[in-house]
Amino acid sequence: MPFFPILSWLKTYSRTDFNGDLFAGVITAILLVPQGIAFALLAGLPPQFGLYASILPPLIYAILGTSRTLSVGPVSIAAIMIASALQLPEVSSLGNPLQSAVILSAESGAILLIMAVFRMGGLVNFISHPVLTGFTSGAALLIMGSQLPQTLGMKSPACSIDIACYQSYLQDSNIATLAISSIALAVLLFFGKPLSWLLNVLPLSPAFVTAMGKCGALVTVAFTTFAVGHWDLASHHVAVVGEISAGLPHISFDFLALAKWKVLAPSASFIALIAYVESVAIAKVVANLRSEKIDPNQELIALGFANLATAISGGMPVAGGFSRTMVNFAAGARTQIAMIIAALILAIAVVFLTQWFANIPKAALAIIILMAVLPLVKFKSILHTWEYDRGDGIAELATLVSVLLLGIEEGITLGIFLTFASYLRKASHPHIAVVGRLLNTKHYRNIKRHKVETWAHLLLLRIDENITFANMNFIEEFIEAQLRNAPSVKHIVLIFTSVSDIDTTALEALEQLNQSLKKNEITLNFAEVKGFLLDKVQKSDLFLHLNGQLFFDAEDAVSTLNDSPTGL
Repeated sequence: MPFFPILSWLKTYSRTDFNGDLFAGVITAILLVPQGIAFALLAGLPPQFGLYASILPPLIYAILGTSRTLSVGPVSIAAIMIASALQLPEVSSLGNPLQSAVILSAESGAILLIMAVFRMGGLVNFISHPVLTGFTSGAALLIMGSQLPQTLGMKSPACSIDIACYQSYLQDSNIATLAISSIALAVLLFFGKPLSWLLNVLPLSPAFVTAMGKCGALVTVAFTTFAVGHWDLASHHVAVVGEISAGLPHISFDFLALAKWKVLAPSASFIALIAYVESVAIAKVVANLRSEKIDPNQELIALGFANLATAISGGMPVAGGFSRTMVNFAAGARTQIAMIIAALILAIAVVFLTQWFANIPKAALAIIILMAVLPLVKFKSILHTWEYDRGDGIAELATLVSVLLLGIEEGITLGIFLTFASYLRKASHPHIAVVGRLLNTKHYRNIKRHKVETWAHLLLLRIDENITFANMNFIEEFIEAQLRNAPSVKHIVLIFTSVSDIDTTALEALEQLNQSLKKNEITLNFAEVKGFLLDKVQKSDLFLHLNGQLFFDAEDAVSTLNDSPTGL
C-alpha cells in the first residue's frame, strides 16, 4: 500500500466518478454544518471548533486514507469523551479549556502516528465487538442524557434519584424551547420513512429521492432558525448558537504547551483508541460493500495526520462518522473527491455564511444529536449476545453499565479487561469429549451426542484446544475424574485432531501424567498427532519414555489396544 493511496485511484479516475462524487459531496456538506456545530457544543466547545474540524482533516484523510468513502470529522462519541476529559479536576486546573481541547487533538494524532510506527494496526482486534457495542450504547445514553435538558431549555439537573427534585426541576422548562424541539423532531421524523414512502410513490428520479432524504438536518436547522428570527424567540429565553467568527481557521501551534501533555495523555489515549476503532469499523463496512480493502496501519497514519491537522487549525479531535459516511456512500460517492468537495463547500460557508448560523437554536441541534445517536443504543444486541455467549454478554452489559456509572474511560477499560478475562477462562477450560465409534463405521464422536460403541478398558479423549499452561490443570482433573468413574480403564488415548501446539509447561505436565499412569498400570497413548507438532514433541522426552504408543488415527488405536483385533 503506497503512503499516498490517493495516487492509486486517481490514475483511473473518470468523469462518471466525478459526477457521483460531486452529488455526494454536496449532500454530505449539508450534514457538515449542523453536525459540526452540534458536536462542538456537545463537547463543550465553541461552534467553530466543529466547523474547523470538518475542513482540513477531511482533506488530509483524502490524501492518506485507504477508504474511498469514509467521512472524517467530528463525531458524537469523541465529543462526549472530550467533554468528559475537560471536566476532570486535573484538566480543569490547567485553565484555558480551549487550548486543552486542541492539545487533545494534537496528542491523539501523535499517539496514532506512534502506533503506526510500531505497526499496531491490529490493535483494533483486541476490542471485541460486544465491548465496543456496550461502550457505544453507554456513551450514546450519556449523550442523550446530556442533550435532553437542552430540548427543554434547561441546564443539566443535579437531582440524583430524588423524584421530588425532578418534579420541581421540570417546572422550569421553557415552553418556547420545547416548541422548537417538537418542531425539529417532527421535521426529522418526516424526513425518515414518511418522506421516503411519499417520494417513492411519485415519479421522481432516484438521485432526487436520495438527495431529499438526506436533507432532514439542514431543513430542520433552516426552519427552526427562521422561527427564532421571525418571532424573536431569543427574547423568550430560547438558547441560540450565537455569533460565529467568519473566515477560515488560522494556523496555530498553541498546542505545543508540552507541560499539559502529560496531564491530558490518558484522555488523549482513549480518544485516539476509540477514534481509530470506530473509524476502521465503519471503513470496513463500506469497503466490504464494494469489495475494497482497508489497510489498518495506513489508517493510523491517515487519522494521525488528520488529528494533527485539526489541532493546527484549531479544531476538535476527529474520526470517521457513521451517519456522514453512510450518507456519503448512499449518495453515490466513488472516491474521497466527494469529501474534498464537501470540505470546500463548508469552507465557503464558514467564510460567507456564518451570520446565518447565529440564530440556530441549540434545542434543534440537541434533537439532531439525539436522532443521530439513538441507533447506537442496542439493547437487543446485549440480549442476543447473552443468549449466544454468556461471557461476552457479561462484558457487553458491564461495559454499558460502567460507562454510565463510572465514566467513559473506566467503562472501556473494564470492558477490555472482562473480554480478556472471558478469553482466558475459555482457554483454561477447553472442551474435552469422551468419544466412541459410530456403529458400523470408523468414525468417532462424542458419547453425549451420538449412539456409539465404547469399551470398558479404553478411554478415548478428544481435546478440542491447544494444550498450554493455562488449561493443563483442567485437562489433568478431567482425566482423573474419568478414571474415578471408570476404574477398569487400562488404556487412555488422547486424540489430537484439534491440537496444534503444546507449550513447555503442558509438555512437562504430560510427562508427569505419563509417569503417574505408568505406576497405576495404565498406558498413555496418542492418536492423530499433526506432523509439525510431532516434530516439535519428538525433541522432548515425552515420547522417549512413553508407556503407550503413537497411532495414526483413533481406529488404529482401538484395533491395537482392544482385546480383539477388530474391536468387535
